[in-house]
Amino acid sequence: MSGSGGFSTRALHDGQEPDPTTGSVVVPIFATSTFAQDGVGGLRAGYEYARTGNPTRTALETTLASLEGARHARAFASGMAAEDALLRGVLRPGDHVLIPLDAYGGTYRLISTVYADWGVEYTAVDTADPDAVRAAVRPTTRVLWCETPTNPLLGIADIAALGGLAREHDLLLVVDNTFASPYLQTPIALGAHAVVHSTTKYLGGHSDVVGGAVVTDDAELDATLGRMQNGMGAVPSPFDAFLTQRGLKTLAVRMERHSDNAERVADALAAHPAVTAVLYPGRADHPGHEVAAKQMRRFGGMVSARVAGGEEAARAFCAATRVFTLAESLGGVESLVEHPGAMTHASAAGSLLEVPADLVRLSVGLEDVEDLVDDVRQALDALK
Repeated sequence: MSGSGGFSTRALHDGQEPDPTTGSVVVPIFATSTFAQDGVGGLRAGYEYARTGNPTRTALETTLASLEGARHARAFASGMAAEDALLRGVLRPGDHVLIPLDAYGGTYRLISTVYADWGVEYTAVDTADPDAVRAAVRPTTRVLWCETPTNPLLGIADIAALGGLAREHDLLLVVDNTFASPYLQTPIALGAHAVVHSTTKYLGGHSDVVGGAVVTDDAELDATLGRMQNGMGAVPSPFDAFLTQRGLKTLAVRMERHSDNAERVADALAAHPAVTAVLYPGRADHPGHEVAAKQMRRFGGMVSARVAGGEEAARAFCAATRVFTLAESLGGVESLVEHPGAMTHASAAGSLLEVPADLVRLSVGLEDVEDLVDDVRQALDALK
């Protein structure tokens, strides 16, 4: 039934037909490094070596493509491996990339060090402002990199507007859809050429597996990604693919609960005098609220806030939470809190992408929302 049905139906069935040999309703973990051939070059079902392809990974890739409304997907060992494969496949020395002003710290580190050393240039620009993006385009610009919502400031970019701009200037529009997940938005339908994910986050959803993916409707780009995937070898293990696939089965119900809880936590933060700003696109006072409401189903589980008292207060808040665990990463079933300036975005310190020192980022999980709200309040009260 590939490609048909609603989101949850596709998450549970696309790429996951019962095993023809045993009838298993769950895709098996094909824990093998190689595959028997029926004569030289006679491949059974197209598999020869597990770096090149594995049935468990194929099932995951099929589901990912379906959920993003695309024809192709490639799974990788991490989100950064996925980004590297895409950039390495399309960029050459002398090319130019546009990135968000508050791009994920790992993305910034990859482009500003690895690719800059290779001769690739980049400009950080406010992707929420199409005019600013257009003004930053150079004759050598090849890629327009977008996050929406951004990490960690929850900025919103108009994907359709950027898609039109990308077509106008012959740019490759890449959207990092990690914060939203394909349940909340599908960038390819809005004009993106490729979507990247850290599948470690909401897609896996349980803080127990690291992975990444690139999804596209472009067959030529997918072929390039396939060469990068096989040639560079940063592929997920069959067990990692299995865990990520398992997470996808509950993505829709999890994202609804994440969104429900995040809305309540954002309201609790906004009501507290120790908070100077709440960054959540679901709030009417968010500058990107109208765009987010247009292109997203709901507003997700990520909330950031600025705390009165600067960096010392922000660190103290992170240390005072009891239900929210102080840890990097996001998108798991449990709630996490972090200080981006000293943790996930430390690599951006001293650059245009440096995040405010008074900023805290919360990944709102699936616990009882009353416990989450009480925890936020008591941690803020402790700052007095």
